[in-house]
Amino acid sequence: MTESTNDGVRKKGVSKGMIAIIVALVLVIGGSVAAFVLLNLSDKQKYFLAEKNTLDFVVEEVENRYQPELEWVEQTEENPTQSTMELSAEYNDPAAVGTGTFDPSQFINNSTVTLTSEADMEAKKMSAKLKANIGGVEIDNFNVYITAEKLLVGLPFIEELLQIKDEDLGSLLHEMDPATFTGEESLNLNSLFESAKNAEDLEYLKEEYGKMIYEEIPEEAFETTEETVKVQSESLKSEKIKFHLTEDQLKTLITKVLDKMKDDEKLKKIIEEQIALQQLGTPATQDINQMMKDFETGIKEAKASLKDFQIPEGLTSIIWVNDDKVVQRDLKLEMGPSKDELVAFTVKGSQLLKSETQTFNYDLGFSDNFSEGNMNLSGELSWKDQKAKDSINLSIEDMALAYDGSETLKDGKRDFTRKFSYEDASGTGGSLIWDGEANYEKDQMKAEHDFSLEAPGLSQDMFGLHIVTEGKTIEKVEIPSDEDVKDLGGMSADEIMNYMETDVTPKFQQWIFGILAGSGNLGF
Repeated sequence: MTESTNDGVRKKGVSKGMIAIIVALVLVIGGSVAAFVLLNLSDKQKYFLAEKNTLDFVVEEVENRYQPELEWVEQTEENPTQSTMELSAEYNDPAAVGTGTFDPSQFINNSTVTLTSEADMEAKKMSAKLKANIGGVEIDNFNVYITAEKLLVGLPFIEELLQIKDEDLGSLLHEMDPATFTGEESLNLNSLFESAKNAEDLEYLKEEYGKMIYEEIPEEAFETTEETVKVQSESLKSEKIKFHLTEDQLKTLITKVLDKMKDDEKLKKIIEEQIALQQLGTPATQDINQMMKDFETGIKEAKASLKDFQIPEGLTSIIWVNDDKVVQRDLKLEMGPSKDELVAFTVKGSQLLKSETQTFNYDLGFSDNFSEGNMNLSGELSWKDQKAKDSINLSIEDMALAYDGSETLKDGKRDFTRKFSYEDASGTGGSLIWDGEANYEKDQMKAEHDFSLEAPGLSQDMFGLHIVTEGKTIEKVEIPSDEDVKDLGGMSADEIMNYMETDVTPKFQQWIFGILAGSGNLGF
């Protein structure tokens, strides 16, 4: 991509695709490849084993803290479960008198929305029912049923369920609009039930790419020395491990990864499935096909531009290791399409990971010939005697984000207070406050959540959102039979249009008229 300068000279811009590939590669080098370290430790193995131990420690701490929640997630993945969520709100602004006879609090404080869902991931069945009470007006019978093959929708103003099978969607859309749709469109419903397959895909990427990258990195790229470092006021004896790839070594590694990606049909399938999952409910096969073409084109362009791409100092990553974990790191990478257009990335900071407290402080920097920026991420997390006290701060130039939370866990019941705050240089800001409790048992759960806002001119008790959720294990998820089902996929486009105009629309109008007629309860 090019851009014009003021003097008319055309200058190359930094290839976003190339930067993304290199940055992603750096992250992979620091993470996934660590899984292939053996116990006969060379400097190379020490480096990646320290990264692996650090990541494993963090994962273990999260699992220890949120064991009840994780067990419930596992329960929902392995057994049929039902979840009910009720939303209500409270509005208490004494200054808000309203207009005429309408009082906003009467409407808000007397309204609830209830969503009941059921899921059986192994049997590939889901259902959801929506019910609402809006200021005394009942709205009910919105139902959705999903399997890997079909979608059924129930509406309160018609008796039959509307059905569309995944295999019929493409041809129906193509008949309606052949210029836009190819006939291959799909809702990709099966992807909703493929959490196990996602784990398999991740394992494939780690095995195929993480292992390959690890094996390609030369042993001589690592050097270990002893050094004492000061981290969070503590002096720690550590192993300082320097990892450096020259420009040629980094380019060679990137080329091998690109060559593998170019011919990896399974990788392309994984990417395509993830794109389809993100677009669930918006059938756009043409967009997916174009994205996949862009992916393949991007690989070719990245390889072609790599020869002249500049990484003058290569990649340098230094970690300091104490107690088998990373306590400090310093990473530098400078690259660009020419020596005059280099972009520098830096990550520098420290962390102290202990069983009861974890502290960290990192600066992430960016600079080029025209600008520079810095982001600081710091925090302290503690989990002791089933009690948590957390603080995380993120500052980006003149903007600051903060999280403060406290939790207690006793007999499967968690009580918590969490506060998310924002402030900019002008002093504008506010906070989202999240209070609640959650009780988890093996086959059931119940939780209450209260959300409120606090800002200049807005007190915490002025407006609140209340959410109550309940979950339990059930025997099975019921999907309606084919009786009283209107199969849209088995109809022509003209038949569907006629059905909507002569049957659905009149019944909808009659239903909505009844709702509006009863809205006198709302004060209209």
